[in-house]
Amino acid sequence: MLSLDDLLAPITPEVFHADYDDRKPLHIPAAPGAAKQTLLDWDRFNALLDQTSIWSSQSLKVLYNGQRVPPPRYCHDAATGSGTANRPSPAKVKVLLGQGASLVLDEVQDLVPSIRALTPALGRAFAGQVSANLYCSFGGVKAFGTHFDLHHVFAVQCEGEKVWTLYSNRADAPTTFPIDNEETRAWLAAQRGPVMTQVHMRPGDVLYLPRGWYHDALATDGASLHVTYSITPADGRTVFDILKRLTQDEATFRHFLRPAGSEILKAQLADLGRRLSALAVSDVFADEIAMAQERLIPREPGYALPHRPTLTLYGRGQGPAPAVAGPAAGALDWALSQPRLALEDMIAQFDFVPEADLRAMIDAAVRTGALVRL
Repeated sequence: MLSLDDLLAPITPEVFHADYDDRKPLHIPAAPGAAKQTLLDWDRFNALLDQTSIWSSQSLKVLYNGQRVPPPRYCHDAATGSGTANRPSPAKVKVLLGQGASLVLDEVQDLVPSIRALTPALGRAFAGQVSANLYCSFGGVKAFGTHFDLHHVFAVQCEGEKVWTLYSNRADAPTTFPIDNEETRAWLAAQRGPVMTQVHMRPGDVLYLPRGWYHDALATDGASLHVTYSITPADGRTVFDILKRLTQDEATFRHFLRPAGSEILKAQLADLGRRLSALAVSDVFADEIAMAQERLIPREPGYALPHRPTLTLYGRGQGPAPAVAGPAAGALDWALSQPRLALEDMIAQFDFVPEADLRAMIDAAVRTGALVRL
């Protein structure tokens, strides 16, 4: 299974974060025999497509010359054991492929083990949500026109070759796409700036693009298959949701605002600002940010049937509670309120706290006698 080190090799994660992360693009050519070349092949891609019951018009998209093909042109009503479902028709899709259309398979990170193996490492490296899409295209036909993305992009070329054109300009921290129409496409072409470079991607090559970087891509002769990992961290707007939650029980923030233009209102707003400033640099706020980021990071499902997990049981002891800092402190309060608990249940309930921190907290509680192993 690929690791983050494998994905970036020969660049180290330390060099990547220091020189490229959210700064500038990076092309990493594959070394001979690199593990990245085994991420996906045509046989596994076809087998994935053949699982027709898992696809919908939202998860399987068909594009032609930079525009999406309307779902009615490639979907049909399929009879299923639970009724009729509107799904992509393999026969219709193949006709469009014969005309040079491209396929996009969304959210495949949980469908392909080799692709899924990277998602926790990427999520933790960027403290963000990770998804993976597959792109199948053919020489000379462009799936997407010039555009930018709202997230970090790691594109890994799996089969065939593709030329990416990177432009000099970058959108400033975009959070939404403009509506896709002819006017928008012309605007994007005007905003992208001159060509910065062209990157020729071959199997096993990796291309990193920061959010907002203008680009487009075109397969060379033959067919191309690549996977794109999209990583979306929390942004600064997250603080507003957290501040609202943390201030809802403080009476000062529930008081009515005084009339505009009054000196009383100015003083009231100044007081609120001071309180918000103090809260934003507090340990409580830092813990809330950490938990918000942890919620975004995917965890390995880890099923191992027919083996069933053995639950690790604890009961309340007579000793004092250990000193625990950070998000795990809330889990400790919960644990000590239970007459009996399973470590695995706590890890499931508090999936917004790193598992290693929860295990360390339980170990500390056992050492002080606050919990005893049953």
